Amino acid sequence: MSFQAYLDTIEEKTGLTPRQLVDLAAQKGFGPSTKAGEIVAWLAADYGLGRGHAMALVHVITKGPVISDRHVNSGGTHSDPSDTLWLDGKATNPHR
Repeated sequence: MSFQAYLDTIEEKTGLTPRQLVDLAAQKGFGPSTKAGEIVAWLAADYGLGRGHAMALVHVITKGPVISDRHVNSGGTHSDPSDTLWLDGKATNPHR
Protein backbone atom coordinates (compact mmCIF):
# COMPACT_ATOMS: atom_id res chain seq x y z
CA MET A 1 0.00 0.00 0.00
CA SER A 2 1.43 3.36 -0.97
CA PHE A 3 1.90 6.08 1.60
CA GLN A 4 -0.88 8.07 -0.08
CA ALA A 5 -3.19 5.04 0.01
CA TYR A 6 -2.72 4.86 3.78
CA LEU A 7 -3.82 8.50 4.06
CA ASP A 8 -6.79 7.91 1.76
CA THR A 9 -7.90 4.95 3.88
CA ILE A 10 -7.56 7.04 7.03
CA GLU A 11 -9.91 9.57 5.47
CA GLU A 12 -12.42 6.82 4.69
CA LYS A 13 -12.21 5.43 8.24
CA THR A 14 -12.39 8.74 10.10
CA GLY A 15 -14.33 11.03 7.78
CA LEU A 16 -11.52 13.58 8.20
CA THR A 17 -8.88 14.59 5.69
CA PRO A 18 -5.27 14.12 6.68
CA ARG A 19 -4.92 17.91 6.92
CA GLN A 20 -7.82 18.07 9.39
CA LEU A 21 -6.15 15.40 11.50
CA VAL A 22 -2.82 17.24 11.35
CA ASP A 23 -4.61 20.40 12.52
CA LEU A 24 -6.27 18.47 15.38
CA ALA A 25 -2.88 17.06 16.33
CA ALA A 26 -1.44 20.58 16.45
CA GLN A 27 -4.31 21.68 18.70
CA LYS A 28 -3.35 18.83 21.05
CA GLY A 29 0.23 20.10 21.05
CA PHE A 30 1.64 17.31 18.86
CA GLY A 31 4.45 18.30 16.52
CA PRO A 32 7.98 17.45 15.39
CA SER A 33 9.21 16.54 18.87
CA THR A 34 6.23 14.36 19.84
CA LYS A 35 6.97 10.66 20.36
CA ALA A 36 5.21 8.34 17.91
CA GLY A 37 3.60 6.35 20.73
CA GLU A 38 1.69 9.38 21.97
CA ILE A 39 0.24 10.09 18.54
CA VAL A 40 -0.52 6.41 17.87
CA ALA A 41 -2.35 6.13 21.21
CA TRP A 42 -4.44 9.24 20.45
CA LEU A 43 -5.37 8.02 16.97
CA ALA A 44 -6.30 4.58 18.29
CA ALA A 45 -8.39 5.93 21.17
CA ASP A 46 -10.20 8.69 19.29
CA TYR A 47 -10.42 7.25 15.77
CA GLY A 48 -9.84 3.50 16.05
CA LEU A 49 -6.80 3.58 13.77
CA GLY A 50 -4.35 0.70 13.80
CA ARG A 51 -0.62 1.14 14.12
CA GLY A 52 0.20 1.10 10.39
CA HIS A 53 -2.28 3.81 9.49
CA ALA A 54 -1.39 5.81 12.59
CA MET A 55 2.31 5.68 11.70
CA ALA A 56 1.55 7.23 8.30
CA LEU A 57 0.01 10.17 10.14
CA VAL A 58 2.86 10.24 12.64
CA HIS A 59 5.19 10.92 9.72
CA VAL A 60 3.03 13.76 8.42
CA ILE A 61 2.53 15.26 11.89
CA THR A 62 6.20 15.12 12.85
CA LYS A 63 7.98 15.52 9.50
CA GLY A 64 5.46 17.09 7.12
CA PRO A 65 4.02 15.79 3.84
CA VAL A 66 7.29 15.22 1.96
CA ILE A 67 8.46 11.61 1.72
CA SER A 68 11.75 10.09 0.66
CA ASP A 69 12.52 10.05 -3.06
CA ARG A 70 13.17 6.32 -2.77
CA HIS A 71 9.38 5.80 -2.64
CA VAL A 72 8.60 7.89 -5.73
CA ASN A 73 7.75 5.71 -8.72
CA SER A 74 9.82 2.90 -7.19
CA GLY A 75 7.39 0.18 -8.21
CA GLY A 76 7.64 -1.17 -4.68
CA THR A 77 4.97 -1.72 -2.07
CA HIS A 78 5.04 1.86 -0.84
CA SER A 79 5.54 3.53 -4.24
CA ASP A 80 3.93 6.94 -4.69
CA PRO A 81 3.72 9.16 -7.80
CA SER A 82 5.07 12.22 -5.96
CA ASP A 83 7.37 13.02 -3.06
CA THR A 84 4.66 15.22 -1.56
CA LEU A 85 1.59 13.62 -0.01
CA TRP A 86 -1.82 15.10 -0.68
CA LEU A 87 -3.47 16.10 2.60
CA ASP A 88 -6.65 17.82 1.41
CA GLY A 89 -8.81 14.80 0.67
CA LYS A 90 -8.68 12.09 -1.92
CA ALA A 91 -11.53 13.57 -3.98
CA THR A 92 -9.41 16.64 -4.76
CA ASN A 93 -6.08 14.86 -5.32
CA PRO A 94 -4.65 15.96 -8.69
CA HIS A 95 -2.55 12.77 -8.92
CA ARG A 96 -5.64 10.52 -9.24
